[in-house]
Amino acid sequence: MAQKPKIENLTDEKLVKLTLKDQNFFVYIINRYEGKLAAYIRRISNFSKEDIEDILQDVFIKVYRNLNGFDVSLKFSSWIYRITHNEVISRYRKTKKIAKMSQEINDEILDKIVDEVDIEKDIDGKQVGKTIGQVMNEMDLKYKEILVLRFIEEKSYKEISDILRKPEGTVATMINRAKKQFKKIYEQRFK
Repeated sequence: MAQKPKIENLTDEKLVKLTLKDQNFFVYIINRYEGKLAAYIRRISNFSKEDIEDILQDVFIKVYRNLNGFDVSLKFSSWIYRITHNEVISRYRKTKKIAKMSQEINDEILDKIVDEVDIEKDIDGKQVGKTIGQVMNEMDLKYKEILVLRFIEEKSYKEISDILRKPEGTVATMINRAKKQFKKIYEQRFK
C-alpha cells in the first residue's frame, strides 16, 4: 500500500488543490507562509507586531476567499506575496506611516546589497547593518520594497513581476533605479 506524502513535502499547488477539496488543509498553507510573510512585512515597514498580525490575518482571509481564483500559471508564492504587498500598501494609505527598514538584516544580505550598488567596503562590519538600514529608511517605498524583494527575499525578476504586477523590464528598471537611489543617499549621508 502506497504511503501518502507528508504535507510538508507537497508543493504549494498540490496543497492548494487539497485545500479546495477540504478546507482543513488551509492551516498548512498558513503554517508554511506565516513566518515568511511576517518577515517580509517587517522588512518593508515600521509596523508593530500587532499591526503585522492584523495584516497577516487580512492576507490569509483574502487568500482563502480567493483560492478558487488562483491562477495556476503563476507561482503560489508570488500570488500570496502580491496579496501581502497590496495589504501593506493599503495599510500605509490608511495610517500614513512612513516605512522604516528593520535593523534585523543579516550580513550575507547586506553584502549582496553593498556589492550590487558598488559601495566601497570601508564601512566597519558592525556599522554595515546600521548604515544600510538608515539608507533604506530614506528611500522611496517603491524602491526599498523592490530591493527587499530582490536581495532579502531573493525573488527572481519574474516573481517580482508577478508580485508587483509590473512587466519584467519595468522590474529591471526599478531595481536599477533603486540601486542608484541607494548609492546616492549613501554618498550624501556617509561620504
